[in-house]
Amino acid sequence: MAEEKEEKIEVPEKFQKMVTEIEKMSVLELAELVKVLEKKFGVSASAPMMVAAAAAPAAASAGEEKSSFNIELTGVGDKKIEVIKVVRDLTGKGLKEAKDLVDAAATAPQMIKENAKKEEAEEIKKKFETAGAKVELK
Repeated sequence: MAEEKEEKIEVPEKFQKMVTEIEKMSVLELAELVKVLEKKFGVSASAPMMVAAAAAPAAASAGEEKSSFNIELTGVGDKKIEVIKVVRDLTGKGLKEAKDLVDAAATAPQMIKENAKKEEAEEIKKKFETAGAKVELK
């Protein structure tokens, strides 16, 4: 970016004060300003073409084999400590967070990892099953 030529832009007089104020803002202040303007005027600053482009490949791949999976822990089994160890290894969570997640999985499915590649998802599933847990790939 430092190598780019700074283009001289003609700012109309009626916007001069506003542009000067915006130039003084930090990145965080600019982000906050964008959010305020989006809410105030009911618009979005995101590029609409990006959304359309991202949706097209998803529709095209509907007939293809799924390549990314969400991994849910659906059951713990009787080796709870082993399952907690696997959760800690895979997620990097602390002991308490991993234990809480495993305890919660006893009553409702818990998300372990999102958008894992097929090979990684199968490997993770195998680790949980070895520890006595039940896992679903979605």
